[in-house]
Amino acid sequence: MNHNRFPSGNYPASEEDRRRDSLVHWCHGAPGVSLTLVKSAEVFGDKEFLEAAMDAAEVVWNRGLLKRVGICHGISGNAYVFLSLYRLTGIVEYLYRAKAFACFLLDRGHLLMTRGDMHGGDSPFSLFEGLGGMAYLFLDMVQPKNARFPGYEL
Repeated sequence: MNHNRFPSGNYPASEEDRRRDSLVHWCHGAPGVSLTLVKSAEVFGDKEFLEAAMDAAEVVWNRGLLKRVGICHGISGNAYVFLSLYRLTGIVEYLYRAKAFACFLLDRGHLLMTRGDMHGGDSPFSLFEGLGGMAYLFLDMVQPKNARFPGYEL
């Protein structure tokens, strides 16, 4: 995975799509890869995996405030990158970043969706595409040390 990384620190959406450094979603790009790297660092104790996860988290911080609310393609899912790193490292900066993404959604999400500036998902109440994922993130923010990306982190 690390050898396929773009110079920006992001990851391609697929092996075939090595030209487009634009997607920063759990399903495409740095967020999903970061979660995998965090788990690899946790299981194998390899510093290289942890450093790559932290580099990917920087991409998410700089480019991951998306125009969707959900877990798969949106801000809620990107917040889990920071929660995973916080859980593994205890570095409070990652908790603050997760809180920043969650606060943005809490403060502005509904208004931006109402105005049409933010997409509520093709299935607006679903866990992965819609408001269900945002609600799940809000619940996880109550005890961030126990937060897990739903159905992915066990």
